[in-house]
Amino acid sequence: MGTSIAVNRSNFATDVLEKSHEKPVLLDFFATWCGPCQMLKPMLERLAQEYDFVLAKVDIDANPELAGEYGVEGVPDVRVVQNGEVHNAFVGVLPEPELRSLMAQLNLTSTIDQELEAIAATAQAGNVDQALEQLKALVKRHPNNSQLALNAARICMQVERLDAADQILDTISEYDREFYPYAKQFKALNLFKRAANDPLGADALDATYREAAQAALGQDFETALMLLLEIVTRDRSYKNDAGRNGMLAIFDLLGDDHRVTRHYRKALTSALYA
Repeated sequence: MGTSIAVNRSNFATDVLEKSHEKPVLLDFFATWCGPCQMLKPMLERLAQEYDFVLAKVDIDANPELAGEYGVEGVPDVRVVQNGEVHNAFVGVLPEPELRSLMAQLNLTSTIDQELEAIAATAQAGNVDQALEQLKALVKRHPNNSQLALNAARICMQVERLDAADQILDTISEYDREFYPYAKQFKALNLFKRAANDPLGADALDATYREAAQAALGQDFETALMLLLEIVTRDRSYKNDAGRNGMLAIFDLLGDDHRVTRHYRKALTSALYA
């Protein structure tokens, strides 16, 4: 785990330049009035909880001499300091996956990833309940880490604990534009996993629904949508509108711009309002 510190002229040499001989330092030039700076700040602070580096934050209004010395023209401006040398990294806001790529370039490993690997090994060894408790505790310790939530849900899905996966996926906000689409895709897969494993009942549409789910899991989405549309047209009440919900789940998997999505979204609308 790294550290996050405020830096000024008095501690710059010690806490940035000298410290960089021990571990990498990310030097974040920011301003309190800067909107992008406020977007970047929580991401960098979250990474500092996972990776062994120093996040050194410099308020350019309180420290104009440092900003001038390093030629800062716009904020946020992030530099990497190693072995006493300051190197340009990026200006502006990077999405979290690109920030994590930067960590990899610095040969840094996430402690969370290490914990996930250990938990996955525990699950694969057959200690599934223990692994699930560890996953829930890890997600609880890092409540705003959507990447962690996705990875934790993936482990749950691999051991067929779909309810636990959905609970973890529910922690990802719909306002999280980067990760929420993936959460919806994972939940769609869980929907079809359940349907494919459901025992056949007395309802004539059970076999059709199972076939649609198996087609979706096999990525034969056109067949799956055709079968689900059949369910919509025959019985909207089947399993609480399972036909329509299944089609919407596939649209989440494919994305709004996919040819198949566009075709079957029109077909669904026609079926619903005919």
